[in-house]
Amino acid sequence: MSLYRTIKTFDNFPCSHRQWQHEGNCKFIHGYSRSFSITFGCSRLTKSGFGVDFGELTEIKTWLSHWFDHTMLINEDEPERALFEQMHEKKIIDLRVLPNVSMEKTAEFVFSFVDPWIRKKANDRAFVLQVECRENNKNAGIYLAIEGT
Repeated sequence: MSLYRTIKTFDNFPCSHRQWQHEGNCKFIHGYSRSFSITFGCSRLTKSGFGVDFGELTEIKTWLSHWFDHTMLINEDEPERALFEQMHEKKIIDLRVLPNVSMEKTAEFVFSFVDPWIRKKANDRAFVLQVECRENNKNAGIYLAIEGT
């Protein structure tokens, strides 16, 4: 079977996060401009010869903006969650709660939205192979879809 790959990068999502269980500096609130590279796969192209039409991915960018553009990210098990929620209510931060804010788990979080979305949009012709979540030019985490898992 042939497999085509199409990669779309979405970048410049400035947000902050806190990894409360980390023993080093990551336990403190800090921020990065995150970017996401999503690798789509398909075995047959559209009539136009595309794996995925980049012009049809606006909904993904809108979803990423909601979660990661000028937001404060915390883990769902954050012990100071009530404090963060108070700051959100007072409009001090724009809070988002994820299962975990690590690059790897954020990549999985993005995958869990984009893969079913593209499968539906493309009538199961296209799917997500991997999502790379990058916090800067040195650090990234990848979630890779493995068939059968």
